Amino acid sequence: MSNHDVVVIGGGIVGLSTALRLKQQRPELKVAVVEKESGPAAHQTGHNSGVIHSGIYYKPGSLKARNCIQGYYDLLEFCQEQHIPFERCGKVIVATRQEQLPALENVFKRGQENGLAGLRHLSAEEVREIEPHCTGIKGIFVPQTGIVDYKVVCERIAKVFQDLGGEVFYNSRVTGISRAQGKVVVATSGGEFHAKLLVNCAGLYCDKIAEMAGLKTDVRIIPFRGEYYALRPEKAYLVKNLIYPVPDPNFPFLGVHFTRRISGEIEAGPNAVLAYRREGYRKSDFHAGELWESLSWKGFRKVAMKYWKTGLGELYRSYSKSAFTRALQELVPEVQESDLEPAGAGVRAQACDREGGLIDDFVIREDDGSIHVLNAPSPAATSGLSIGTTVAALVLKRF
Repeated sequence: MSNHDVVVIGGGIVGLSTALRLKQQRPELKVAVVEKESGPAAHQTGHNSGVIHSGIYYKPGSLKARNCIQGYYDLLEFCQEQHIPFERCGKVIVATRQEQLPALENVFKRGQENGLAGLRHLSAEEVREIEPHCTGIKGIFVPQTGIVDYKVVCERIAKVFQDLGGEVFYNSRVTGISRAQGKVVVATSGGEFHAKLLVNCAGLYCDKIAEMAGLKTDVRIIPFRGEYYALRPEKAYLVKNLIYPVPDPNFPFLGVHFTRRISGEIEAGPNAVLAYRREGYRKSDFHAGELWESLSWKGFRKVAMKYWKTGLGELYRSYSKSAFTRALQELVPEVQESDLEPAGAGVRAQACDREGGLIDDFVIREDDGSIHVLNAPSPAATSGLSIGTTVAALVLKRF
């Protein structure tokens, strides 16, 4: 049994950042992070595309906008202090059809409202000056966008946290949460933890942890798998940095795009398909109970009815490499099916409410003895250190 002031569940970037901010601001607090895997960033944080997002897409004043923009600067500062390789390479957002131009202009205006300096409208010729193999009728250049390895970032956050006296307990799957003598008792496969306050940053299982803690959330995490291809090394010249399409304003995914990783590899994707289990990184990954939880949720059924055409298109691309290639050819026509080789996949923990809303903003809920981060999909990696500051402020009000 371990006694702590605060126990944080989840060793991704949000959980570790929250723990770090607590120790930085209140060194005397006894803070522990419990993580079911054998190391940090094993799920959402470690399976993303490594993009440092600028905040151009998000509704001004929302938690996403505020935390992404502040998190951007926090992340760059942390990387510089810790000598973590990163690069501000910029990206282009490209319209390939006339009907996309209003949405492209809305993205530009939103970026300006969020305070992004140096945004530029691009003509077709200017798009090709930046990305010679990209086709489009107009575009936006976003100079703030960058690339980094978030697994390395998390490993370093964990080390700094531990150097400050924090404790990280890996291989500790949460099996139950109860209350005893005014404390929260967190039972795990690695032992029992008693704390004055619980912070839930469990990502794909945050709603489950909230239920264990007795919080009625009225949201359910729906796992969406995003699958990637990589350009063969001899075709990497087709993409210099990052090329994005104009996003569908009604769907909380950015569409298939090209990303240069900090390692130099060019990734293409992701799509967005329902995963058949919460940690379903492969098409064959299946868990009957978890799939039923998704399909039986009233809100998800409403989402499926509303977006069935989009969903079928995403599913088709998942199983058809040629369809995936055609989507990429809208941005870079020279890409051929033979140029693509399978790469990794990630699973996005997307909160869905009972009325069929795919919740767009970050969601943080408080209860007696606990604080829960219930929706932190992309750009949570970029925003992580800022979300950590936000959650830490809520924690410190309790002490």
